[in-house]
Amino acid sequence: MAKPPSTDFIRVIITKDLQANKHDGRVATRFPPEPNGYLHIGHAKSICLNFGIAADYKGTCNLRFDDTDPSGESIEYVDAIKADVRWLGFEWNDREFFASDYFEQLYQYALQLIKAGKAYICSLSPDEIREHRGTLTEPGKESPYRNRSAEESLDLFERMRAGEFADGAHVLRARIDMASPNLNMRDPVLYRIKKVPHYRTGDQWCIYPMYDFAHCLSDAIEGITHSLCTLEFENNRPLYDWILDELKTPCHPQQIEFARLNLSYTVMSKRMLADLVGKGLVSGWSDPRMPTLAGMRRRGYTPDAIRTFCERIGVAKNDSVVDMELLEHCVRDDLNEHAPRAMAVLRPLKVIIDNYPADKTEEFDAPNHPQDPGMGSRKIPFSRELYIEQDDFLEDAPKKFFRLAPGREVRLRYAYFIKCEQVIKDKKTGEITEIHCTYDPETRGGYAPDNRKVKATIHWVSAPLCQEAEVRLYDRLFTVANPGAEAEKAGTEFTAFVNPDSLETLTSCKVEPGLAQAAPGSRYQFERLGYFCVDPVDSSEDSLLFNRIVTLRDTWAKMQEKDGK
Repeated sequence: MAKPPSTDFIRVIITKDLQANKHDGRVATRFPPEPNGYLHIGHAKSICLNFGIAADYKGTCNLRFDDTDPSGESIEYVDAIKADVRWLGFEWNDREFFASDYFEQLYQYALQLIKAGKAYICSLSPDEIREHRGTLTEPGKESPYRNRSAEESLDLFERMRAGEFADGAHVLRARIDMASPNLNMRDPVLYRIKKVPHYRTGDQWCIYPMYDFAHCLSDAIEGITHSLCTLEFENNRPLYDWILDELKTPCHPQQIEFARLNLSYTVMSKRMLADLVGKGLVSGWSDPRMPTLAGMRRRGYTPDAIRTFCERIGVAKNDSVVDMELLEHCVRDDLNEHAPRAMAVLRPLKVIIDNYPADKTEEFDAPNHPQDPGMGSRKIPFSRELYIEQDDFLEDAPKKFFRLAPGREVRLRYAYFIKCEQVIKDKKTGEITEIHCTYDPETRGGYAPDNRKVKATIHWVSAPLCQEAEVRLYDRLFTVANPGAEAEKAGTEFTAFVNPDSLETLTSCKVEPGLAQAAPGSRYQFERLGYFCVDPVDSSEDSLLFNRIVTLRDTWAKMQEKDGK
């Protein structure tokens, strides 16, 4: 067998299992999302791991929806999850499953446990069950219903299924050990009454299995060999194994835990993300500030960059927080290689070239990518009136400001040298409205025949021939690196740390005319400004809208250079 490309601890385990012919030499994984929200970047790590292992070992990976709690589950989330997995570059073919497909089988497994004396119907209220559970230092107390006969529990369980009882009247609990040091083994609940229609089974069921019961059995039913999950399920592993051992399932998958992905300046909890959406702090699950895959796709992140990021962070046994800068570095690296270049002016300042003919227009040839001639070139129109960035001009410029200022000369990218001769201001406000310049016709293409030098090159667009656009500039969603921990420390809600400046909308931007027909989702590097994407939701033929993906400044790369890595 060929050595797998990675040697993380999970692959080491799998390799040893194959050498021992465990599971008859099979490798079968699964990605098991709950369809109660959109996937986020943390799920991408699990997707890449499960599908990647299946590919490395020529095994299989199922896409299974663990839809055992009808509250909040919907086909909308199922469709969104499938779209995200495909966007990341993975395909499950005919291996799409739902835990709800196994409801009858799971019910029969529950009957089997009751008949074997391993489960009973408990009539304590949810609060009473919690009180009886005990603490980490004190054992739990047995339920007064723990010694119900199998016959009575069977009767009650069947009547629960028939809808005879109200929510919370009874639950099915495993009979394990109320003194176990592992709280998950203190007679956990396996089934509860929930008279809520299921998005797939409708009103067919009014009792639903708990996640811990359904998950391990769904794995066994599907013949999964290695059940990969994050560290918060480590204490659930004894229950996972207990259920499968007691039911003597033909297949007993091995649960292996790995560190979840925690990313700075955001949150990785579906509950928190839903809270952001519900309180209107973002525009929805696909808001480009969200760490959801839908939000990242809309913002312009590439699937290749996310897969590279997941590979870079690796698979570890201990939780940690990954710098957002590393993710942005991976996105920037990918875009730098593949994104065509364009010129755009986000905060326009008009420039009038007094000695350029008013009725003249010419075109300059500009490469679409300076390091990739194969990407071709484009024509950029040049005229007497232009727009430059407001930041590229200062009336009272200090010595170290090398861009345009009165009496100074700069190069217009791909075009000419220009020199500022006059500044025009609004008489009432004193605001600069336009600057007048002269150009040197001998510097066509941006080069002087006498080899004189200028200290700055700035970008521009033709005023009469440019395209209007709206640009959304995104920043960190939170003002602190770990909003959950900071909220707990301060005794407040995590939403208190939402960054009020995480979105800035610029409505009077100017871009090259060639971008007028840019397709939704198209990505570009706006020279000197950053990487931008045509918004696939709000942009239209009548309204061109760009999202800033990332800036050009690569903090992560500079950090690595400083550390000598």
